[in-house]
Amino acid sequence: MQVAFLVAPEGVEQIELTDPWQAVLDAGGTPCLVSTEAGRIQAFNHLDKADTFAVDRTLDEARAEDFTGLVMPGGVANPDALRMDGRAVAFTKAFFEAGKPVAAICHAPWTLVEADVVRGRTLTSWPSLRTDIANAGGNWVDEQVKVCTGGPNTLITSRKPDDLKAFDAAFLDVFLPAGRTGS
Repeated sequence: MQVAFLVAPEGVEQIELTDPWQAVLDAGGTPCLVSTEAGRIQAFNHLDKADTFAVDRTLDEARAEDFTGLVMPGGVANPDALRMDGRAVAFTKAFFEAGKPVAAICHAPWTLVEADVVRGRTLTSWPSLRTDIANAGGNWVDEQVKVCTGGPNTLITSRKPDDLKAFDAAFLDVFLPAGRTGS
């Protein structure tokens, strides 16, 4: 199980990156940090700078077909930057077109809106994205985790860091190959 984690060069909410990352490792998978630029990304704890993390592949090197699924951490600035990058939008959309699962938390669905992949889907997010999702044709719900199979792929979404335990469990249930268990 190789899982892409798509983040901008700065602005990702650190816990929304590190917690799912560790869940993938604990399940025996290989997380891969994908970003728009090479080098290191700057994570944040809300509005304060936190740690930096090495980029494994840039969007110029990464292909959806190389991964089991895609995890999209939030943070306000992270998905806002990603939705303005055509490569990030195309990379995201490629997972939907390939029928591969996507997991997005907090503000990350902004990139999904830009990729035009929420139409007819039911998902959750940070509450301030409700109108954006509805305007893009999605059905927003206020739930800890929402697994939507009503489209070309499975879409797993959650609202905020407090939902991470349920988010991790839900996306791992979908991402893990049949018959494989975590450690």
